[in-house]
Amino acid sequence: MENHPIETLMTSTMENLRDMIDVNTIIGEPIESKDGTLILPISKVSFGFASGGSEFSKESETEKNIDKFPFGGGSGAGVSVKPVAFLVLKHDSVRLLSVDSNGGYDKILDTIPQIVEMIKDSLGKHNETKKEKSDEELTV
Repeated sequence: MENHPIETLMTSTMENLRDMIDVNTIIGEPIESKDGTLILPISKVSFGFASGGSEFSKESETEKNIDKFPFGGGSGAGVSVKPVAFLVLKHDSVRLLSVDSNGGYDKILDTIPQIVEMIKDSLGKHNETKKEKSDEELTV
């Protein structure tokens, strides 16, 4: 059985879309800096697809073959790629830098893990200093 023209039209359009959009469109190629930092661009990809067609009847009523009706159709697609963030991998730390600078709350939430790490380090150093002082007092 032969494919309907609209099916062929839709298949062709979807194959072209699949060729344009892949995982490398969303997570870009890594960029390595001189100090060994890796930067991964992250994008938001949106796409739309439309297809349609119509069959027209023949002028003469002598042919009753429905498969021979003329067909008219079209399809279209649109793709939008918008960068949203950069994932920065530096030695043993990971940061997500958002491109959108409108959200102050987002920046605060992004810095919370760094603040927690700083507090842990500070408390760890404080406890080590305290332990050294108590060890010195015991040896005197």
